[in-house]
Amino acid sequence: MHKRRLLLRAVKAFHTFVWLTVEGCMLYVLIAGIRKRSDRRAGAAAAVVAAETLIFAGNGFHCPLTAVARDLGDETGSVTDIYLPHRLAKNLPAIHVPLIVIALVLHGRNIAAQKTVERNNVQPA
Repeated sequence: MHKRRLLLRAVKAFHTFVWLTVEGCMLYVLIAGIRKRSDRRAGAAAAVVAAETLIFAGNGFHCPLTAVARDLGDETGSVTDIYLPHRLAKNLPAIHVPLIVIALVLHGRNIAAQKTVERNNVQPA
């Protein structure tokens, strides 16, 4: 029983690490969008956020680690209940969707402006 509890803590710690990584990428994407820096780094950070979003959506809008946590003895199957504040953990999708939309709008604006500048700077042959 002690081994399962230790494994559950490891799963929750891993989930927290992944969550912090994704949140860091999301923050970077937003800051880059605000600063009009739609570059490769922002693209890489956006790819991390997109991958996490696709995994979450592909798993029926549940974290794939939920089943693992349940198998290890957590009655709720929650992977966020120890290491994230409950209100935050419960509302992660509701928080992320608007942030993703804002990031898309910011970077869409930046890319459109960049294309306009490039188009205007092209010299006719």
